[in-house]
Amino acid sequence: MFILHGLFGSSDNWISLGRKFAEKYTVVLVDQRNHGQSPQSDEWDYQVMASDIQQLAAKLGFDEINLLGHSMGGKVGITIADKYPGLIKKLVVADIAPKSYPIRHRMIIDGLLSINLDLIDSRQEADIQLENYVPEPGIRQFLLKNLDRDNGNFKWKINLEVINNHLENVGEATLPSAEISIPVLFIRGINSDYVTDEDIMEIRTYFTNSTVESIGNAGHWLHAEQPEAFVKTVLHFLEN
Repeated sequence: MFILHGLFGSSDNWISLGRKFAEKYTVVLVDQRNHGQSPQSDEWDYQVMASDIQQLAAKLGFDEINLLGHSMGGKVGITIADKYPGLIKKLVVADIAPKSYPIRHRMIIDGLLSINLDLIDSRQEADIQLENYVPEPGIRQFLLKNLDRDNGNFKWKINLEVINNHLENVGEATLPSAEISIPVLFIRGINSDYVTDEDIMEIRTYFTNSTVESIGNAGHWLHAEQPEAFVKTVLHFLEN
């Protein structure tokens, strides 16, 4: 079972849920390119990210995998299902649709770029600066997990320059070139606007063996807001 994080995320965000899934599956938590500990590259779009996962699966000796992807990771999963048929046995797409999205994260990027890493001595100082752009403490805490120390100096784990220059790539549509017949579960947070009722109609056109579930009292970060319900929903799909 491969788990793919979303934009600004990393494999670290999925460790606790990964342990839950690891009770039943061999779990591979992935840092996607330009995130976490994975290599940084000027190339950054869904095609190359999908190729990364295909190559990783082959290197690890997996001919077939279950894949769970949140947001950007979900779109990577959709791209893999279309580009590498037969690799994915079952696909779980968390709170994203294959449609195109307007750029939603410009304020976050501007906030991260506003932090002068040469002038801060602590994450708390970075948090204070970021608050001018991102008022939600939980989101700031999530974003600042990308801040790392190297020989006493702060640096970004994410490739902030490339993400800034190619942010529109994250919003690109990943509509399949042909119908996808593998079992696919789309999970949305009931308080999120990422997957609308109209999107569900389009999803069912392209994904002929798809199911859509909604998790109550959850937004876009449904796996963090309602982890028990999320794990239960995913496992029920994978095991039935």
